[in-house]
Amino acid sequence: MTPRKVTIIDIAKRLNISKSTVSRALSDHHSIGLRTKMRVQQLASELNYEPDNRAIFFKQRKTYLIGLILPSFSNGFFASIVSGVEDVAYQKKYTLLLGQSRDDQEREKNIVEAMKDHRVDGMLISISKNTLSYEHFKLLEKNNIPIVFIDRIPEMQDIHFIASKLESGMIEAVNFLVKKGHSVIGLINGPEKFSASKERHIAYVKALTENRIKYNKELIVYSDLAMEGNIEASKKLLSLVRRPTAIITFNDYVALDVIHYCKQQKIKINKDISFVSFANEAICNYMDHPPLASVEQFPYQQGQKATEMLIEIIEKTKSENGNKKELNNLLLPSQLIVRNNL
Repeated sequence: MTPRKVTIIDIAKRLNISKSTVSRALSDHHSIGLRTKMRVQQLASELNYEPDNRAIFFKQRKTYLIGLILPSFSNGFFASIVSGVEDVAYQKKYTLLLGQSRDDQEREKNIVEAMKDHRVDGMLISISKNTLSYEHFKLLEKNNIPIVFIDRIPEMQDIHFIASKLESGMIEAVNFLVKKGHSVIGLINGPEKFSASKERHIAYVKALTENRIKYNKELIVYSDLAMEGNIEASKKLLSLVRRPTAIITFNDYVALDVIHYCKQQKIKINKDISFVSFANEAICNYMDHPPLASVEQFPYQQGQKATEMLIEIIEKTKSENGNKKELNNLLLPSQLIVRNNL
């Protein structure tokens, strides 16, 4: 049989003092004399007393739990976000609950509901590529559970978020390719509804204009980011009468699929067609023909900053009893990293 857990009441009875005196002595409160503190703390140690965290959390109205939902943990980009979140949460003494949506909206909704039921203090979310309804996020707001969105941001008003500013990276990528003599530059973008896809599109057009290159809408194709979608996007670009001599891809995983397909078509990588990608993930180090360059989006730092932001919101909300919501938004700069300057 498991022995009964020692409580404050047990210590109070042993010493013939009140529960409140024991509680204050254990928390080293200034109102309790040194002799009493020492008696209480010594007996607590002898009895192997452990504080009742549930009672403490109830009193503080906090559980010190943070929920994190990402599309995938196996993807290197999102794995880096997890590391950044976890490091800050550990430092701030918060426990992390993890869930991956696998890019499924219903799965995402169910995880949100489960984490709400576990009374998390706040949530960090990168939405699935198939999330079209935001009611589950609004449900969290109704329950006074703050959310900070990371990287994949829903098209909602009045939200907290952190992401990478993609414009500078895209402009660097286009300028890099233009300097190498390319004027027909294709873009394999992500799902059209992604704010990140829209940002890439706008920056791509801006960069072409700044380089006095005429924009051709046929050179932008979209993918659902699955292998089949990436290959279908590749076929569209390669079928053009004026085929691109360079292609910018939504991320390194898209580049991996596209490069593999091009090699099957006997296209010489970074000679017949040059590649630049986004994300700058470690997988490029293991490719026999990696992109010439990749745009770093600093996922680890996104995870760190988002967690710091969320904890600050949680603590401010608890102390102010849910007063007026102040929005916290942050865009980290992106940076082109040249891998293979052929």
